[in-house]
Amino acid sequence: MVAGEPGLLAMDPGGIDVLTADFVGFRAALSRENRTLKRALTDPRIVSGVGNAYSDEILHAARLSPLALTRKLTGEEWDRLFAATRGTLEVWVGRLSAEARARFPEKVTAFREGMAVHGRYGEPCPRCGVKVLRIRYADNETNYCARCQTGGRVLADRGLSRLLGADWPRTLDELEELRRH
Repeated sequence: MVAGEPGLLAMDPGGIDVLTADFVGFRAALSRENRTLKRALTDPRIVSGVGNAYSDEILHAARLSPLALTRKLTGEEWDRLFAATRGTLEVWVGRLSAEARARFPEKVTAFREGMAVHGRYGEPCPRCGVKVLRIRYADNETNYCARCQTGGRVLADRGLSRLLGADWPRTLDELEELRRH
């Protein structure tokens, strides 16, 4: 399929390696275009090797909304995002490497035991205990904690929020009220 290192390099989409990039390079790459954090982190032309699952974990660790725009982040938010991105990837590279050394993985999946929010829809957030929420789109979903990441705001799911219109819950309190009825 690929002939040598030049053939492999031709397939590289060009995203930065967060584990070797410095803060300035990280911020420049992610803010080149004004995108949501989720889209920026999962675009392999911007960041290499993060993907859907780890972006959820990174954003939870950084306490940032997946819909926050890259060009609107404060300096302190950039610091948290950079630290959370490197820290999360280092933890998971270590865990997965140890797992692979112990035995060859039989079931390869993005859902991993020990993840804070990814694949944990409806389960309690390990930081605050509020149920993890999700946004579904196409074949993907974004998992997040409304209390830890969005100041209690429930993010709109395109299809479901359009269907519910004005009845879509905007806050955790409104969501809990709906669940009680």
